[in-house]
Amino acid sequence: MPGGIADLVPLVAALVLGAGVGLERELHQRPAGFRTHALVALGAAMFTVVSREMAGPNADPTRIAAQIVTGIGFLGAGAIIRHGLAVRGLTTAASLWIVAAIGMAVGAGYFSAAMIATGIVLVGLGPFRWLEGATTLGRFRRAGRELEIDLRSEHPIAEPLAVIDKRRVR
Repeated sequence: MPGGIADLVPLVAALVLGAGVGLERELHQRPAGFRTHALVALGAAMFTVVSREMAGPNADPTRIAAQIVTGIGFLGAGAIIRHGLAVRGLTTAASLWIVAAIGMAVGAGYFSAAMIATGIVLVGLGPFRWLEGATTLGRFRRAGRELEIDLRSEHPIAEPLAVIDKRRVR
């Protein structure tokens, strides 16, 4: 009979690992935070556990896994916002994607892989942020520069946009 206390362990583990990533996002005031990441990981684990339990001789448990990946793509797309020339939310979308994978791993019984992946994600979101901002050569990103252009209606906008595009300004 499916269910029982044995299913509680992967579900709680997925919730905790997803919440760990979500806490990092929450502390940096990102759109999807603690609860969202915890629920995505829990949901992915639940679907994986159910898929595993339902698998029989004529069932393919990977079909549900494929649908999890597709569904997370839609959720992640909702986190991506375009502000003028800048795009925000890509890291949040990616973190939702990886916590779904972590939840799937836990649901499939790969606890150590899920814990290692969670650790790597936290390094990627934490110290990598410092590395990205620490460079003065601008190889990753130059922060803190804003340009405001005031155009009169008689001047075409194509020329300033061409200069902006040529210099790869975001």
